[in-house]
Amino acid sequence: MANEGKTTLGRRRFFRVLGTGVAAGAPVPLASEAMADSESEDEKRKARYRETDEVKTYYRVNRYPRSK
Repeated sequence: MANEGKTTLGRRRFFRVLGTGVAAGAPVPLASEAMADSESEDEKRKARYRETDEVKTYYRVNRYPRSK
């Protein structure tokens, strides 16, 4: 009888309230505008992969074949 004063919100009702609250609110943009690339053509073509000690350890631990 301790629950008489408390109101509970069931799972289905929670999602129903959540859905109507989102629909009634202001429209929220789902994606921002796309930004243009700020890299030059030379920067786009440069090598980015570096085989650091951490990468070598990862390869060794996971038994990848050694690169030549």
